[in-house]
Amino acid sequence: MSRRMVLAGLAASCLPLRVRAAEATPGVTASELKIGNTAAYSGPASAYGIIARTEAAVFRMINDQGGVGGRKIVYDSLDDGYSPPKTVDQVRRLVEQDQVAFIFATIGTPTNTAISRYTNAKGVPLLFLGSGANKWGDPRHAPWVMGWQPSYRTEAQIYTRYMLAQKPDARVGILYQNDDFGKDYPAGVRDVLGADFDKRVVKVVSYETTDATIDSQAVALQSSGADVLITAATPKFAAQMIRKIADLGWKPLHFMTNVSISVGSVITPAGPENATGMISAAYLKDPTDPSWKDDAGMNQWRAFMAKYMPDADLTDGGTVFGYGVTMCLWQVLKQCGSDFSRANIMKQAAALHDVELPVLLPGITVNTSATNFHPIRQMQLTRWTGKHFERFGQVLEGTT
Repeated sequence: MSRRMVLAGLAASCLPLRVRAAEATPGVTASELKIGNTAAYSGPASAYGIIARTEAAVFRMINDQGGVGGRKIVYDSLDDGYSPPKTVDQVRRLVEQDQVAFIFATIGTPTNTAISRYTNAKGVPLLFLGSGANKWGDPRHAPWVMGWQPSYRTEAQIYTRYMLAQKPDARVGILYQNDDFGKDYPAGVRDVLGADFDKRVVKVVSYETTDATIDSQAVALQSSGADVLITAATPKFAAQMIRKIADLGWKPLHFMTNVSISVGSVITPAGPENATGMISAAYLKDPTDPSWKDDAGMNQWRAFMAKYMPDADLTDGGTVFGYGVTMCLWQVLKQCGSDFSRANIMKQAAALHDVELPVLLPGITVNTSATNFHPIRQMQLTRWTGKHFERFGQVLEGTT
């Protein structure tokens, strides 16, 4: 056999090895990286559907720029209607049938709760969840699960400290969604109040996502004598609460969860004048805030929106979230080089150091490590003026 034939035979024998190496991880081929997602395109939290639509648009942008590691991204996003049983079915389909490499930015606390044990047991990254439940930062027990946004519990701690400074004798009422999303808020209040919780908190009421309205809960909270209200609700119910307390003529110091302060999906439906004075905590730039008119990061977001989502509502903060979380994932994928094994994806997700994103507030960066699965820990208080949210005070950090 000639030397040329031997070399040709070696080259042929090596080719399948290279192909097998590229395809060793489900969803990873020599030319594609397949990413899975579920989102609430329908159902009681359908206002969040814009987030996944924005993520899909960012992936189109990334592909237009050459993709990652020589591969184009295939984004397989399915509707789960914010229904945990449906989320389970859809995620099993994504993992077992569609063979995605990992699951990204799935929307909702109850939905992620339904799938996190499954994905963790199978060693499938459940990365940058669309939920701030505190439990998503537990690398010891859930090494394949990582959140992204600040913990809801951290957020509640920040509200409570501000409340105590402004109203030392405050009587607090809390409305929360009856799941791990909502329950983090009373827990955060308790972290700060400690033994005084039962003395300061005069009423705690919950609602189910299947409820038609929260009118009766609002009446009960007003009747309790509370002069401070903390609302932990998804957009539909957040808008209802803003409208109802205005109808009641009740004027508590009102704190609203940061996941329900989109002008487009909450404030406008509730009536901008009804939300005046409401306080929240932000980590992302508000697209309606005029102070970002000439901001380089928001100009980058606006250019993206004009090209890839020209018909979208620019007042909807969901587009800012979707853009920010996907840009963060892009950084992770860049760090992966050409190794998109599931283990390396999680390794790089846990190795983010002072990552700046165009839509994060000044002074807030993304940081992770093998022991820190809470990528964003800082927030700044913000108040609705009647026309836009206005930030005040310093960038704050919770204890969780």
